[in-house]
Amino acid sequence: MSKISIIIAREFTTRIKKKSFILLTLLLPFLSAVIIFVPVWLGSVKGDDSHKIVVVDKTAHYLPAFVGQNPQFIVVPDTQMREAYRSDTTDVEAVLIISDDLCKKPDAVTLYSQREIQPELQMFVEGTIREQVRRDKLEAYNVEGLDQIINDVQTDVAVQTVKWQDNGEESMSSGTVAMVAGFIFTFLIYMFVMIYGAMVMRSVMEEKTNRIVEIMVSSVRPFELMMGKIIAIALVGLTQMLIWGLMLALILGFTSQCFGTDGGVGEMLTPLLHLPYGELSVMFLLCFIGGYLLYASFFSAIGAAINEPSDSSQFMMPVTIILVFAMYAAMGSAENTDGPLAFWTSLFPLTSPIVMMVRVPFGVPLWQEVLCIVLLFATALLFVWMAARIYRVGILMYGKKPSLREMWKWLRYK
Repeated sequence: MSKISIIIAREFTTRIKKKSFILLTLLLPFLSAVIIFVPVWLGSVKGDDSHKIVVVDKTAHYLPAFVGQNPQFIVVPDTQMREAYRSDTTDVEAVLIISDDLCKKPDAVTLYSQREIQPELQMFVEGTIREQVRRDKLEAYNVEGLDQIINDVQTDVAVQTVKWQDNGEESMSSGTVAMVAGFIFTFLIYMFVMIYGAMVMRSVMEEKTNRIVEIMVSSVRPFELMMGKIIAIALVGLTQMLIWGLMLALILGFTSQCFGTDGGVGEMLTPLLHLPYGELSVMFLLCFIGGYLLYASFFSAIGAAINEPSDSSQFMMPVTIILVFAMYAAMGSAENTDGPLAFWTSLFPLTSPIVMMVRVPFGVPLWQEVLCIVLLFATALLFVWMAARIYRVGILMYGKKPSLREMWKWLRYK
């Protein structure tokens, strides 16, 4: 164990001292905040230009609906339509022509412009006309107070969801909040396995290519070298994510003070506080460790077996397909966490670390969680054993592109 700890310390300190690690760790949270908040802020800023819309209503019935609105609607006769549009092309954005009774001919309205119509303007015009047509059709029934009756009937009903605790207490819940929380944990495991698993492979390949490993295996066993790398890079990733989490929390707190929050935030926080954080934390930690150990051992075996980065494609493709399938299975299981897809993929060891975290916020029977972890760690230990046997042979193999058949022979070497 002392040799493994030395390898872990060496790998860990070497990587966290790199300029690329420091810059990425410090800059990524700010870049993420800029990518998220700047487009939202810029999209909310209204332009200073005061555009005008020329309205030509041949029925003269829909004109009052547009008077006094913003943007400014200019009502002109049909004969003056082109002159009004051409008189000041920098102010006039579009021409709205209503040619017939829209209750009888709903398509008798057209919006003309010399460029693409802004979606916001189109939605405003459609909403204004739709409301006027609605009022006209209600008046055609000649029923006194029909408009008020329909408004009273059209009542929005909001169903509150409450979760019963085992002790009988009630707490507010939200399926949307639970889904988002599950996706966050799922994405963290997926990203960690993809990024830092590949980092293990590249680290092994670099030392093999530089022939440094030949010196190292003279004093440490290949298994100790492999496990030292896997654990050290895991610690590097956890350190980086912990720093990112703290920095993002500070940035989100600062931006919420600057931009303000609406009432919906408070409604979201109530069910967020009642999520099963104890169960989520335990399952995340176990799925995280088991999933990373499983895939990182596979990546390290690939790195030890190949000589050139181009040789890794034939081995990486199946792993990438499995991980992408696991992510899609998690997305497909989010709306039916008790369905057959969610059940079987949350137990299958190659996909369970990712899919199970989507199910946990909605409540999973204890026996399924235990079975998931047992199968995951049993498979992870099997992969570690297989990777160690491939690693001890492949790390000193040069000049020959390995095949799956040859790697299978390495497993049986004494």
